[in-house]
Amino acid sequence: MLNYKIYGEGQPFVILHGLFGMLDNWQTLGRQWAETYQVILVDLPNHGRSPHSDELDYDLMATAVAELLEALGHDEVYLLGHSMGGKVAMQIALTYPDLVRKLIVVDMTPRQYRRGHDDVFAALNSLDPATISDRKEAAKLMSEHVSNRGVQLFLLKNLTRDKKLGYKWRMNLPVIEAEYETLIGPVGDFGDCYDGPALFVRGGKSGYVRDKDMEYIQLLFPKAELVTVAGAGHWLHAEEPEVLFGLVGEFLG
Repeated sequence: MLNYKIYGEGQPFVILHGLFGMLDNWQTLGRQWAETYQVILVDLPNHGRSPHSDELDYDLMATAVAELLEALGHDEVYLLGHSMGGKVAMQIALTYPDLVRKLIVVDMTPRQYRRGHDDVFAALNSLDPATISDRKEAAKLMSEHVSNRGVQLFLLKNLTRDKKLGYKWRMNLPVIEAEYETLIGPVGDFGDCYDGPALFVRGGKSGYVRDKDMEYIQLLFPKAELVTVAGAGHWLHAEEPEVLFGLVGEFLG
């Protein structure tokens, strides 16, 4: 079963992180929302502390989340996903529409994307976690491929101490890299539709959600509305948490 954390009580509100991420990325906002809802933060398959497997696609991830919610006794939830987690959330809504009371997708669409993480894979593969002495050394090795300090810190959250060797990756890096083309691929099949309330939030400085994408989004999510957070990039929950908190609260009611 997937790893998860629960905060608060009330209507279940599930939050799914993005590629290379983990549930910890959403703890700050999750704790705030927990004042109103029962917030369920989830580590997606092959990420964080969730089980590793040799397969990774959106059908499998959607099924894993649905099985977790069934085990927790939830048959209707609010659902939010960011980036890759946004695609998982969309797949859940399309496959299990009765499970999703309201859908929130943060800076992602259901369409095919171009490759955009080759520098990240190079940075991650540039070091052997078992041989590094500390995170400072790891950051120095990664800096040859990824110069942004914030991205380095985000990726290094995946390092955890190994009982026998120095460190290891929490995420299943080989499988994530092997299935990358699947992860940047589209979700949804012809005829799929989720007709519940759906809020798509994009960063004004991010290129992940284009104006013309709304036509495709509304084929799958006919009640979808799009809100732009001016000045924010892809990481809205880190760059504009108060704005995102307000938008989500207004949408969920």
